[in-house]
Amino acid sequence: MIRKLICVDSVAMVVLATCLFIYPPARAVLDIRDPALREPGTPKAAWRLFKNLTPRYAEWAKGRVARGQAEGLSTADISGTEWPLFGSVFYLWGVENLQSTWDAGDHSAGDEPKAFAKDAIIAASELVIDPKHASWVKKHWGDDYLHRENVFYRMLVIAALTSREKLLHDGAHLDLLRDQVETFANELDASKSGLLDDYPGECYPGDVMAALMCIKRADAVLGTNHSKFLNRALRGFTGTRATRHQLPPYSASASNGFPTSEARGCANSYMALTSPEIWPAQAKQWYAIYDKLFWQERITAVGYREYPKDVPHSEWTMDVDAGPVVAGHGVAASAFGVGAARKNGRFDRAYPLAAEMLATVGELPNGVLAMPRLLSNLSDAPMLGEAAILWQLSIQPEKGFPLKTGGSIPAYVYIVLISAFVFGTWRIVVAIYNFREARRGPEPEVWTPKVQLLAWVLLVLGSAVSFGLGHCLSGMAMLVVAVMLPVTKRKRAPRGVEDWPDADPGPMAAQVSADGNPPKTV
Repeated sequence: MIRKLICVDSVAMVVLATCLFIYPPARAVLDIRDPALREPGTPKAAWRLFKNLTPRYAEWAKGRVARGQAEGLSTADISGTEWPLFGSVFYLWGVENLQSTWDAGDHSAGDEPKAFAKDAIIAASELVIDPKHASWVKKHWGDDYLHRENVFYRMLVIAALTSREKLLHDGAHLDLLRDQVETFANELDASKSGLLDDYPGECYPGDVMAALMCIKRADAVLGTNHSKFLNRALRGFTGTRATRHQLPPYSASASNGFPTSEARGCANSYMALTSPEIWPAQAKQWYAIYDKLFWQERITAVGYREYPKDVPHSEWTMDVDAGPVVAGHGVAASAFGVGAARKNGRFDRAYPLAAEMLATVGELPNGVLAMPRLLSNLSDAPMLGEAAILWQLSIQPEKGFPLKTGGSIPAYVYIVLISAFVFGTWRIVVAIYNFREARRGPEPEVWTPKVQLLAWVLLVLGSAVSFGLGHCLSGMAMLVVAVMLPVTKRKRAPRGVEDWPDADPGPMAAQVSADGNPPKTV
């Protein structure tokens, strides 16, 4: 039985190593060669991600709303409350971008995006406006949560319903959309600072700016015109309301508009995605400053810093907005920097950032992006990372922005891809060797064979159940542990020649006397 188990596990290891360590770098190499990463256009990786993600997103969003699991979450659970909603908006914005590409003549996807994604568009928009998914903001703002500040949530409502109407033209929730656009615009215009709070005492100008972009987009589907209000709204981000670097701050005081923090990469990249649609001239200035103060090349990688170069701060840290900060590189800043660079026509920045992203995501044969899935909230927002990448890769330059191409593949990309391929190859070679040894070699010695056999059976069954329930990463983890069994005993080298039957006895054997005694030596 142990022999058979080792043979089965060896075959499984070959399959897993191929799927996890051979296929992903091979897929990444092909994707990085796509010309649409270097210039305007939609990369094939974005179309493929859209096809794979859409049915899963529709099923997940419908199920989450039906279960009502968001209602009991704490306001302190940021990833559980916020991520499902803005992940849905990222997905909708990505579909919008792909539909624009389709309308411009790129039909390489085969199916029209808005037709293929109809169920997912409806499910994502319904999730965003679901009252149970607003439970955490109700705790902050009370029953008047839709008409009192609450910038982040109201921005998401406007964004989701605008995307749905633009894509499907089904007239769903237009009264709610119009109400949110008008009441938010009036409230913000009446504020002294040009800013409002996301949560009581917490104001993030990046969310205010995103809301302004959403209002401008909503004008196109509602037939309204808020251009004067939008021009006036620039007051909330310039002059005394900017940082000493003349960039909008990460956080500010809504009462007076003064910054309460420096500019940060995660906010800068986000605002570089939204500002070009509202104030093109100002957006160009902001991006130039951002690129000068935050772009860095370090530890074989390129990317945007989370903090300016002249601001002392830990180079290794993490928070819920920035994600991991590695040697100064902000993971969120660099990930959203892909779309920010594309939006501003800076493909010399977008190309190396996209190459790093594609080398890191670990696309599996079933289309799942392993690393984004692991970095998302597996229980509440498992597809947030994939939805964000769909949005980033599908962004096109803002009209009228000059294009700058160029950029090269960072050494980081080669290190990651080659390391993954070499590791996968090594595991395949070891698995083949173990298979041959189990079939032809001596009986393997293992620790507590019955216990290990039982553990193997339980892990395989658990993996099958997890895959059946849609918990692919849990299933994969159990399967990987299963194929590492059984743990065999290490063979120790014999101390004496007599303990090694196949050893060469050497010349002393010829000198043994006839009576069997060894020869005498001086």
